[in-house]
Amino acid sequence: MTEKERIAKWIAGDITLSEDHGAALKRWRERFGLTQSALAEVIRISPSVISDYEAGRRKSPGAATIKRIVEAFLDMDEKGGGEVLRSFSQVFGTQLPPDVVLEIREFGGPVDGKTISKSVNGEIVVNKELLGRKLFGYTVIDSHKAVLGLSSDDFRRLYGLTTERVLVFTGVTMGRSPMVAIKVIGITPGMVVLHGELKTADPVGVKIAELLKVPLVISRISSVEALLEGLRKCAR
Repeated sequence: MTEKERIAKWIAGDITLSEDHGAALKRWRERFGLTQSALAEVIRISPSVISDYEAGRRKSPGAATIKRIVEAFLDMDEKGGGEVLRSFSQVFGTQLPPDVVLEIREFGGPVDGKTISKSVNGEIVVNKELLGRKLFGYTVIDSHKAVLGLSSDDFRRLYGLTTERVLVFTGVTMGRSPMVAIKVIGITPGMVVLHGELKTADPVGVKIAELLKVPLVISRISSVEALLEGLRKCAR
């Protein structure tokens, strides 16, 4: 499978599996900078059909139509210079290990840190005043496996399509290693959430969060499954 095919499969899957297919379709269309009319012309349907899909006035397009739409996204982006495709390539240039990356997802629209903290039963450790930032996605990773097994390039891919996202570390016992890794990589996320057995955040980790001006939150939610469900609700 080529890189372009892998990206197309990922986008099509995101639309298909979304609880609101129309909102997901609109989000991806806008991310590629396309109007409804431009997309409709390429796939040879009426712009009103695209509008109806996005507004939920029509039932979800079938797999074949979604495939055509995604192919149109990528083909038109390539003709325009491939800017969006290149940004995806940085994320999906290689497959990140599934046992390390538990989930990576973009939000349907900007979500602030306060909403995310509430969704994961968060205890705000530092930089509470920065929780008003708008965030556009999240990545959930196994802290221990990530620190031991990911390269610096892999860590960069964890940021998805934007650095303005939440990095969530599971299986955390102290909280120092994730923050040290973030500092070493040199790319600061919009927010960091720690989940695991830690009762208090490590002082060194807190200091790094202060220096980087990134909100640091400890999730007190019961399980990783509940954590993921809370984050998914923010993405709907």
